[in-house]
Amino acid sequence: MAGIYDFSAKSLSGEETPLKQFEGQVLLIVNTASACGFTPQYKGLETLHQDLAPRGFAVLGFPCNQFGGQEPGDAAQIAQFCSTNYAITFPMFAKVDVNGDNAHPLFKYLKNAKSGLLGPSIKWNFTKFLVDRSGKVVARHAPTARPESLTREIEALL
Repeated sequence: MAGIYDFSAKSLSGEETPLKQFEGQVLLIVNTASACGFTPQYKGLETLHQDLAPRGFAVLGFPCNQFGGQEPGDAAQIAQFCSTNYAITFPMFAKVDVNGDNAHPLFKYLKNAKSGLLGPSIKWNFTKFLVDRSGKVVARHAPTARPESLTREIEALL
């Protein structure tokens, strides 16, 4: 069975990025959107990334337009939005589907590893998957979970 480090994804700039480059780090993988009620969570995600990156932590953002059309922009527009409004420094990837036949293989893997309360499907933007240093998906958090509320759980894995 594939592991998290066997996947790759295109960065916002279009470069194929193997997740193997994050091996040994604690990861928070999040499907994001620029026009969502949860979009202000970008601030908390960036704070987590800034505060904990020196200890081996990274947030990985995956824009998704499957929920209410809340990520309609192209890669350049998404990058501009994240930079201008939230000064995002964590890795952002190209827009993906997280549900359905065209779901990115990484999200198929994550959903299989940690199902949600209502089954494996992701219900909305800003669903968060926590991955330990060995690449094991250890937790799944609903969009309503504020990034700062995950600090203690993340620190326990560092």
